[in-house]
This record gives sequence, C-alpha cells and structure tokens, in this order.
Amino acid sequence: MAKAKKKSGSASVDMTAMCDVAFLLLSFFVMTSTAKLPEPHPVDTPASTVQQKLPDANLAMVTVGDEKVFFTISDRDLRGAVLDRVAEKYNVTFTDEEKKAFELMDGFGVDIKQLPALLKLKGSDRNKEGVQGGIPYSPDNNQLKEWLLASRLAARDVKNDELKIAIKGDALESYPMMKKVIDMMQEQRINKFYLVTGLRGEDF
Repeated sequence: MAKAKKKSGSASVDMTAMCDVAFLLLSFFVMTSTAKLPEPHPVDTPASTVQQKLPDANLAMVTVGDEKVFFTISDRDLRGAVLDRVAEKYNVTFTDEEKKAFELMDGFGVDIKQLPALLKLKGSDRNKEGVQGGIPYSPDNNQLKEWLLASRLAARDVKNDELKIAIKGDALESYPMMKKVIDMMQEQRINKFYLVTGLRGEDF
C-alpha cells in the first residue's frame, strides 16, 4: 500500500506587528531627540560626573578653544536687542536683513566690524574652518566683555530676568586663558556661572 505524501509547506511568520513597533519606536526617537547645532569652533569639554542640565532659555555661553572665544545667545528674541547695544557702542550699522540673519545665528566669533560680512555668508559657510577667528578680548579691545554686558542688560529689559552665563572650555585649553575669561566675568560681578562638561564614562 502506497504511503500518502505529505504536503510540503513553508512556515511563515506575520511580521506586520513587528514592523509597526519598529516604526513606532523610530518615530518616537526622531521626535524626541535634539539635533546638535553646528558650532563655529567645536571643543572637547572635560569630563565630569555632574549631570545638571543647562537652562534651555535666557542663557549666554562663552566657548573657549585654541585661545579663541566665541559667543552664543540662546534666545532669538534677545539677540536683536543685544546686537543693537553692541553696534551702538562700536558705531557699526547693520541693515534689517543683517539683523534678521543675526537673530537666526546661534553662535559667532568675529570682530564686530567683520560681523556684517559674516552675516552675508550662507549658514553652512559660516562655520567652515578659518572663517571665524574669535571675538577680540584684549585689554584695549575687549569686545567679549561688551557682548556679555549688552546681553545682561538686554535680558533685564526684554525678559525682566537675570541672564544665566555658561563657559564651555576645551579640555586642553590653558589655565591662563580660562582665567582671563573668568576674571572678565568677575569684573562684571558675575560670580555664578555654569561650566559645561561632558559626562564621564565608567572607564575614566
């Protein structure tokens, strides 16, 4: 008697639910993650175990690297008022288009007389290496001090609040250079500020 031949069938698994979960997770991470903004002079911050988060608003940050300083203002509605104050101080005129471009620019590091030329560049070209040489901070031309002062005064006028200050220094930056920045802040009686660091790993 001949044996009945079994039908050969391939086992299949319905992947629909797994694909739905994968796309759901992908959408969640895309919507909740924050893109890192390009910086005119990226630095490698020192590591620490402190996990305190920087304020999202009403913050000015001084970035120090390779003995150059750069300045960032977090709030767009504050940048225009700050630019007006510093421009008046150095007698530099900006067009309305240049002011709008400045309000959209997160950070910069040039002499204020070079700022109009920087604002005319495309956003992708501003952060190219060598384009921004840092804000002057010498005793006879301390523009960094003026940017800080103007930012604090503008924060009081526009937001009726005290501006928070942060220093983001490269881990290999020299101590005298960092001390110059801190001394300049203390001249303006800024004795409380944030120091930006990276999170120290377990193998540190």
